[in-house]
Amino acid sequence: MGDGLDIDLRSDVQNEPPKGPWWRQVIDWFADLGRNWGPPILAVFIIRSVLIEPFQIPSGSMVPTLAIGDFILVSKITYGLRVPFTEVEILPLGEPERGDIVVFTHPPTRSDDPWCFVKRLPGRTLAFLSVGNYVGPEACDTDYIKRIVGLPGDTIEVRDNLLFVNGDEQPRRFMQTHRYVDQSCHEEEMREFEELVDGRPHPVLQTTSYAKLMSDHGPIKVGGGHYFVMGDNRDNSADSRVWGEVPRHYIKGKAMAVWLSFDGCTENIPGLGTLRTERIGKGLE
Repeated sequence: MGDGLDIDLRSDVQNEPPKGPWWRQVIDWFADLGRNWGPPILAVFIIRSVLIEPFQIPSGSMVPTLAIGDFILVSKITYGLRVPFTEVEILPLGEPERGDIVVFTHPPTRSDDPWCFVKRLPGRTLAFLSVGNYVGPEACDTDYIKRIVGLPGDTIEVRDNLLFVNGDEQPRRFMQTHRYVDQSCHEEEMREFEELVDGRPHPVLQTTSYAKLMSDHGPIKVGGGHYFVMGDNRDNSADSRVWGEVPRHYIKGKAMAVWLSFDGCTENIPGLGTLRTERIGKGLE
């Protein structure tokens, strides 16, 4: 009986006529695809929106802390829990501190377009799937990464390339000569210093070319609910010295670690570059 039932079932399936016209079959196929893959894809986007998100470093404004071609992980809950895909904070968990490396919406590209998130999906999806040096165009709300040097109410001044916070010089010491290679693979000799901000050490670069020097700024008082950010590559960074302060709700998260890195100026791996194994797992401070 069991064998006969099995044969009957197979026969029914094989002889089953097509379900309606071709366009109906196409719709059914997409519906099945959505049922099977929709939940896991949605889960990935929610995780990226709420918990942790990968970003790629396309430029040299944070060299030597971050290298061009680094792929980093950014914690989205360090400062608070937000409603997915929005800036609405429902559970505050902390405030940004001086020295934190943060990802934020670049204020000049900030858009009130309600479809901005949707417009960014193609580029974000390609960047998420890519392990190469893909840098997609953003329709709106471009993401930047810099280091916080000024909190709300601080007075910030840069004098002869030295950083002053509330009148206090943030000490630094010369470390070494640095070979800086930009995103166009052009090489430049720079000076690397170790700078202390609130006692937290991090490296910064300064150009040896007087023509490229961005030496003086301020003094300026940081507004309430805003943050003053700068790149560690001080003379190759468009930051708060150029376009102003970053509102608190523009900050998306804190950079935590490098999970993958490629040197795009060499071609050991065709189409990708050279894998920099020494940078994988590097914590960011």
